[in-house]
Amino acid sequence: MPSRAIPPKLSALALAALLAGPAAQAQAPRAAWQRCAAMTGDSTARLACFDQWAGQQAWQAPGASAAQDGTPAALPSPVDTTLPATRMIEVAQTAGCRDPQYSGLSRFWELETGSDCGTFSFRGYRPITASVVTASSVNRQPTSSAPDHSAPQSIPYRRTEARLQLSVRTKIAQGLLTQNHPTRKDSLWFGYTQQSYWQVFSPQISRPFRTTDHEPEVIYVYPTDAQLPWGWRWRYSGIGVVHQSNGQSLPLSRSWNRAYLMTGMELDNRWAVNARLWKRIGESASSDDNPDISDYIGRGELSAFWNMDKDNTLGLTLRSSLNSSPRGSARLEWMQTLGTGLGGGKSNLRLHTQLFSGYGDSMIDYNRKRTVFTVGLSLVDF
Repeated sequence: MPSRAIPPKLSALALAALLAGPAAQAQAPRAAWQRCAAMTGDSTARLACFDQWAGQQAWQAPGASAAQDGTPAALPSPVDTTLPATRMIEVAQTAGCRDPQYSGLSRFWELETGSDCGTFSFRGYRPITASVVTASSVNRQPTSSAPDHSAPQSIPYRRTEARLQLSVRTKIAQGLLTQNHPTRKDSLWFGYTQQSYWQVFSPQISRPFRTTDHEPEVIYVYPTDAQLPWGWRWRYSGIGVVHQSNGQSLPLSRSWNRAYLMTGMELDNRWAVNARLWKRIGESASSDDNPDISDYIGRGELSAFWNMDKDNTLGLTLRSSLNSSPRGSARLEWMQTLGTGLGGGKSNLRLHTQLFSGYGDSMIDYNRKRTVFTVGLSLVDF
């Protein structure tokens, strides 16, 4: 019986399928393709697998029958026609943290391989805003329970002012504990938030910045994917350390350090709920600017966001002192998308409206209760 010539580009997988008969021939290309598609842990290796697979199919002639000279018939077409035509586009997609196939929390904390945008790239954290503020009162003579931390005189600030907030973060490491997991990614972040109140409507006192708060923090996030009742999914847990201060000298210096635990869950892509509990890191009495700050700003917060539709989001954040003192704060906010982004996609520019009531709207106001209404523009992410 004459020997059968083997084409030079025929892989070991294809040869095995050929010798095994027609049924195995039909399954081998699909198995190879599916094996490449399952390689989600390493995008470079995944692309190389598809390149190798494509090269191995180049010698085939779909639909051809066995030649008269005894050479083997071509294997069936490797493309599974039962799959949507967009599947190959999805395989090559590299949108990462901007890929709408993934949920909001997955993209925000980059919890999965497909929602990853890499390390050391700048991302938005809290909204970056420029707003006009009007309040029920303004702190013209700040006080603190610490000795020598009360302003000696009143300054004629106006209740209407501007508020500017800058908030960015960058991922400094990933895969610390999940390096062998095919899809989930833990991450370590550094974030920085700065909020300033600017007396832009007070020309008689030369329009000063009334206060500026600085808030650097380090955050570790671990991905989870547990099913909860009523369709909710538990998506992440994390720990963090944060410093917050207003950068002032005595008598207006205010600062504290905290360690916190956090977690979050979501329902479809409509609802997201996040929670934080924190513990103040103790300081000596001589360096403590505000010893009673936890009894005012609180010891924990709970936030919920509802995506009403693709252009409107409502959010509510509650803080509590978690003790017998009925103090804390509530913040209600509405964000409405304005315009469209590059290429006709969703814009990151929002009309941002907020209503705040309680303690701790700024560090200098940690022990002063006030109600603040804000309207402005924000970049929620970039």
